[in-house]
Amino acid sequence: MQTLAPFAADETTSHGRVYDEPKPSYRSEYQRDRDRIIHSAAFRRLEYKTQVFVNHEGDMFRTRLTHSIEVAQIGRSIARVLNINEDLIEAIALAHDLGHTPFGHAGQDVLNDCMRDHGGFEHNMQSLRVVDELEEKYADFPGLNLTFETREGILKHCSVKNAQQLGELGERFLNKQHPSLEAQTANLADQIAYNNHDVDDGLRAGLLTIEQLREVTLFREQYDYVVATYPGLQRRRAIHETIRRMINRQVVDLLETSLELIEDHNPRHIEDVRQVGVDLITFSEPMQKLNLEMKQFLRENLYRNYRVNRMSAKAERIIRALFVAFFTDVTLLPPEQANNVRWLEKESGEAGRARAVADYIAGMTDRFAILEYERIYNPTQLT
Repeated sequence: MQTLAPFAADETTSHGRVYDEPKPSYRSEYQRDRDRIIHSAAFRRLEYKTQVFVNHEGDMFRTRLTHSIEVAQIGRSIARVLNINEDLIEAIALAHDLGHTPFGHAGQDVLNDCMRDHGGFEHNMQSLRVVDELEEKYADFPGLNLTFETREGILKHCSVKNAQQLGELGERFLNKQHPSLEAQTANLADQIAYNNHDVDDGLRAGLLTIEQLREVTLFREQYDYVVATYPGLQRRRAIHETIRRMINRQVVDLLETSLELIEDHNPRHIEDVRQVGVDLITFSEPMQKLNLEMKQFLRENLYRNYRVNRMSAKAERIIRALFVAFFTDVTLLPPEQANNVRWLEKESGEAGRARAVADYIAGMTDRFAILEYERIYNPTQLT
């Protein structure tokens, strides 16, 4: 059994759940959180939600599901060294993308635009909404009734307006506090995973070339080492070897930097972590610059590639058209969703109507959104 550091999240000092429950018999509270997340419908749907490439473009690319698993693996590796709570990090990592729309960030941007006059849309808030309200599985409470610490980790960003409505969970955004080390670790594990794996998927799709990537210091250093050490290595294996070394270098840098910061600030309790005034899990300044260089490269050469832009344009048309159709005419919705719209509209007026429509669209997979669009707008689709 893992021995936790005194500043780690410990279920014995947890802020608890919104609805009190008996303690689990043979697992920890954070293991219970993880298990509920894995068994949720929203988690299963991540298999068919875009990371960068739409699901039907190929079955070798990352999806939100495989990405979340990779984040959990990196996070647990870091936690083991720091002696912080692996189970909590795993729960946060597996839940952090539950609120993502179909079609990745393009889907989020257009849904936020559709919701501009009704409170906006942000995937972190939606992930929290999924686990707090939208999952309907348990007899005693709505949502998954996760612990405060898991919910804290899911909510990476939050506006002041939203924070004011979240009670204890929103206090850190209002008081300029920091989340647990587990939440901080899951956040940076997310960055490590998507940057490196977007490189891999970009190369696999032919949208990036090794020649282009050699302009990026982090890639060039590792790739040149691999080629020099293993001359004649097959291209696919050389790419994998390069990316695994990039991940390792970032993880090692994060661990060494974070261990120094933890020693310097000497937190003795999780509440010390929240009050210390800085993130204790971070990269060194040189690594932050290397990561920024990589992010800028990916933004210019992958995320703005014409093929990605074409899919983003399609995504915008699909989601906007679905929102307009369902918001304008509730009878186009399946009965359960139509009832949700009417219930929220009765409770919150037009804003409630819009939120219920956004909930339905955000929960769609890429291919289901395309199918719904065809059902509504293609005259040849009868059902």
